[in-house]
Amino acid sequence: MNSTFPKIAPPVTDERPVSDTRHGFTRVDEFAWLRAENWQEVFRDPSVLDPAIRDHLNAENDYQKALMADTADLRQVLFQEMKGRIKEDDSSVPMKDGPFAYGSSFKKGGEQPRYFRTPRDGGEEDIILDGDAEAEGKPYFRIGGVDHSADHRRLLWAFDDKGSEFFTLRVRELSDGKDLPELVPDTGGSGVWNADGDGFFYTRLDQNHRPSKIFFHALGSEHASDRLVYEESDPGFFMSVGGTRSNEWILIGINDHETTEYRLLSAKDPLAAPRPVQPRETGLQYDLEEGGDIFFILTNADGAKDFKIMTAPASDPGRANWTELVAHEPGRLILSLLSFKDFLVRLERKDGLPRIVVRDRASGEEHMISFEEEAFSLGLSGSYEYDTDTMRFSYSSMTTPAQLFDYNMRSRERTLLKTQEVPSGHDAADYVTRRLMAPSHDGELVPISLIHHRDTPLDGTAPCLLYGYGSYGIAIPASFNTNCLSLVDRGFVYAIAHIRGGKDKGYAWYEDGKRAKKQNTFLDFIAAANHLVGERYTAHDRIVAQGGSAGGMLMGAVANMAPDAFGGVIAEVAFVDVLTTMLDDTLPLTPPEWPEWGNPIASVEDYRTIAAYSPYDNVGAHDYPPILAVAGLTDPRVTYWEPAKWVARLRARKKGDNPVLFKINMDSGHAGASGRFSRLEEIAFNYAFALKIAGKASAAPFGRTT
Repeated sequence: MNSTFPKIAPPVTDERPVSDTRHGFTRVDEFAWLRAENWQEVFRDPSVLDPAIRDHLNAENDYQKALMADTADLRQVLFQEMKGRIKEDDSSVPMKDGPFAYGSSFKKGGEQPRYFRTPRDGGEEDIILDGDAEAEGKPYFRIGGVDHSADHRRLLWAFDDKGSEFFTLRVRELSDGKDLPELVPDTGGSGVWNADGDGFFYTRLDQNHRPSKIFFHALGSEHASDRLVYEESDPGFFMSVGGTRSNEWILIGINDHETTEYRLLSAKDPLAAPRPVQPRETGLQYDLEEGGDIFFILTNADGAKDFKIMTAPASDPGRANWTELVAHEPGRLILSLLSFKDFLVRLERKDGLPRIVVRDRASGEEHMISFEEEAFSLGLSGSYEYDTDTMRFSYSSMTTPAQLFDYNMRSRERTLLKTQEVPSGHDAADYVTRRLMAPSHDGELVPISLIHHRDTPLDGTAPCLLYGYGSYGIAIPASFNTNCLSLVDRGFVYAIAHIRGGKDKGYAWYEDGKRAKKQNTFLDFIAAANHLVGERYTAHDRIVAQGGSAGGMLMGAVANMAPDAFGGVIAEVAFVDVLTTMLDDTLPLTPPEWPEWGNPIASVEDYRTIAAYSPYDNVGAHDYPPILAVAGLTDPRVTYWEPAKWVARLRARKKGDNPVLFKINMDSGHAGASGRFSRLEEIAFNYAFALKIAGKASAAPFGRTT
């Protein structure tokens, strides 16, 4: 692959070695100084960052800008293409709740969503929250949860204006559109009303960004006097609070990556102490879905690895009272439940594909909603109402734009509410989608979903963007993606590797890609690259690998293990300093992450396992392909210094002339830019990098000339 970058010297990062000895092993980190000692304060106020670190990060941005300067016109073209595929004044289909229907929309040119409501059966829109107005004058702004009270009088909404994910909660009177003077800072981003609508429950984050306490805020009071409802003493557990659609219950969810506990209290009695549903047992997972006088319980109890459905009386829902409703079926992973007065709906995955099953609660009769395409993505869209025969779901494939349906569970009538509009035009017949199975190192078959233009030659000459994630059991759906068409229309094959560490092929697929078996994740991705080459879709020097967050760790690992397998690497908010982070229990996500990666503080075996693949620890004297690392200064999930250190060590140790670029957004966090169009500019930058190293920077889309 011909990568044409100007010969500009990269920033030189000072080396200030710091040693750390654990379990008899000593590691030296020459770039540890890039971690700001006051990182907690930086998350809240980026201006307090150490000037020496700021100067270094600014120098990195100057370097990547210089290397990518010749793509400025291309980036603008890509941005306009992607923007042209978005309906600028798009609007959701309002969802009914009592006398109103609630939805969201964008105005032409707007970056932020607007939230509105109409009379239940249609009528004039009343804008109840205008994100563009709230974001005015702020370099970063993101709306979190938005929730109306059961009596439709008030709106509870959250915002983050730093990118640090410390959200502030506000309350708006819907009668006049004015916010109450009270502010509740440092929350997890949402809250839930009590039954009377005169107060709400929320999660407060501590200084280490951990959701350790649930509070109740009574309207009209100071947040400093809010009542502590529950405090979680174990820093290894996440915590959240939510409500049920009937407004009967408040649910406090406590979990790590393998264990669950719920605590329950009546929404009508906010002063009550929450009672445990089933006290935590290591490895026991369960979720609750209301069902009137019962709860439906989705659980892996009794060895149900792919989950089963139980019921229990709402008055006493402990495990001793669980009764089986839908038995465990190995290989059929039940993902989620949605219950109604007369029906129970479940979203499940079997043979790598999703499906929706509707169950009549009275008769037990079940039916499946059928679809015609070979590979597709499904989603349950929720409901505000419990006593209804109508549920809502979404459907798309890599070639079919997203569709939203209302489905009558009694009559089985399907009503198309909306099809995603592509204003610049989209003809599904121009594209081909395939599902391949790549044999991995141990014989397991790794699914690959891909899309390419029908005119793309499949003789090994096409470039390919290969995307992967492979952690936390997250499955990457084969859904419609308008952005990637800018690559596909220029001859790229766009492929998703459904590697182990996700639940794409069931819960066992996740277990085979975590902790001691984490290497399977990386080997699966390399196997996917090899298979695409073997099937003549591309060539190794024409594959650009891409992943973000834990997928960025994947990028760092495969770059170390098989640098010759890829022509380029894009690593966004990359979790690359895994060992150092998992050894630091003061960081926001470290204790809750130990079940996923292992605890190297307590276990020498876990230390060795992580040390064997941690990208930062395994940077070697390889001829790496061109690498683009992307980060956000206020990211509390993957702290900015991880990719900053990784880039510095790559430059210090690698062979060859291929550049390593580091692009850091000084005004955002883990999710990147907050506006919908600002985010497209970031994607355009990444795609310009891929096109540049593929020698396609001047290529016109099929059917067009430059």
